[in-house]
Amino acid sequence: MMQSSISFLLDGKAVTLDFQNQSGPRPTTTVLNYLRGLPTHKGVKEGCAEGDCGACTVVLGELGPQGTMNYKSVDSCLVFLPMIHGKQLVTVEDLKDSKGKPHPVQETMVETDGSQCGFCTPGFVMSLFSLYKSVDKPSRDQIDDALTGNLCRCTGYRPIIEAAARSCVHQGRDHFSDYLPQTVVLLRAIPNESIQIQTSDQKYFRPLALTEALSLKRQHPDALVMGGATDIALRVTKKHELLTTVIDISAIEELRRVVESPSMLTIGAGVALSNVLSVARKDFPALYDMLSVFGSQQIRNLATLGGNLGTASPIGDTLPVLIAYNAKVLVQSLLGRREIPIDEYFIGYRKTARKPDELITAIAIPKLKDGSLVKSYKVSKRKDLDISTVSAGFRLERDGGTTVKSIKLAYGGMAERPKRATNVEESLIGKSWSRENVESAMKLVEKDFQPISDARSSAEFRKIAAGNLLIKFWSETEESRK
Repeated sequence: MMQSSISFLLDGKAVTLDFQNQSGPRPTTTVLNYLRGLPTHKGVKEGCAEGDCGACTVVLGELGPQGTMNYKSVDSCLVFLPMIHGKQLVTVEDLKDSKGKPHPVQETMVETDGSQCGFCTPGFVMSLFSLYKSVDKPSRDQIDDALTGNLCRCTGYRPIIEAAARSCVHQGRDHFSDYLPQTVVLLRAIPNESIQIQTSDQKYFRPLALTEALSLKRQHPDALVMGGATDIALRVTKKHELLTTVIDISAIEELRRVVESPSMLTIGAGVALSNVLSVARKDFPALYDMLSVFGSQQIRNLATLGGNLGTASPIGDTLPVLIAYNAKVLVQSLLGRREIPIDEYFIGYRKTARKPDELITAIAIPKLKDGSLVKSYKVSKRKDLDISTVSAGFRLERDGGTTVKSIKLAYGGMAERPKRATNVEESLIGKSWSRENVESAMKLVEKDFQPISDARSSAEFRKIAAGNLLIKFWSETEESRK
């Protein structure tokens, strides 16, 4: 079944939007712009329109197992309207209860003097609400992570952090909990069907099944495929492009699965990075470390590994570490499936070995064998919510002693694509893993890379940083042996 309209919950009621209305929103209208166009939802603000400031933060509620609800903060400037079909949209105006009493996170923001100019305050409050609904008595690290995607330039973070600690102590109970049965009934009444929106100048497809998506990709090989839209949305918000054909795969359950075996972790291309964080922590600490400084919680709740591989950006944070882990990219078309070793996947600037009719379905990551060590590094101007200047994923295996049996040194930000330092690797294989040999190998970075200068750094800085990361890797591997 297909439908050309979308439905979601707002203010406790079901809202239906029909995109055939010439004066109404487009399918690529962002949730931010939709809300700002309503007379009663001006709390959400536009600061940067690219997911960097958090002023537009809202919370999306999605049905979980056995009638539960999962609430996640997102940047509404990065979410197209069809992406919220079948979900509950919560804004700062919804946080007061039926008697007009503020939510606990709002009350503590007032009590701790957590707001001054107020422009960023609604976004902070929504991030705190998401934390309130997901973590009881959060640690300082959990609070900091929840607030990473929100910028404040007047109050400072101390009173806001205090507000988080003081408010998130009620096991998530609030008036949303009281109205949960009604919310579940309303959401279940929304038809769970594929969406096909066609206007005079746009086509927007949101299939529910992988086979349907593959058929659409065959029919529209040049269509933009998106999972979380954290990259594609910028073409609308910053470049003001008209996206003529979009295939939104965010609703395909087959792409949101994680399968683990004794030797492999297979992550669906549609799994949000916030979920990848939790499954990677045990067996893939280097991937976990990189994801911990990937964007913000709002962005990780939208972005996917499949999207990071699909855009194939030379500064994509996860790509060097996936190379270090010897990952395989699983792609599929109507003609069949195939696995592409990640070393063979990137072939140029934002170009990959994926064929026009293929979709990325999953990423398979082998678990480490005894003796192998993988580390990831990111050099950026800020620790959190910043684009990489240089990133790296390194893998080392020794022969049981100090001799290098194999080594893999993958970098981002050093070339037109994520790339290995093959000359440096070859100079180290068969040699002792010593500082002297590592420092000697560092000099070959210039032979492997000719980076560019841009707004983030000079080419010279990138070369120095790349070499220094290798020394850091040596230092940490030696420390782990002690």
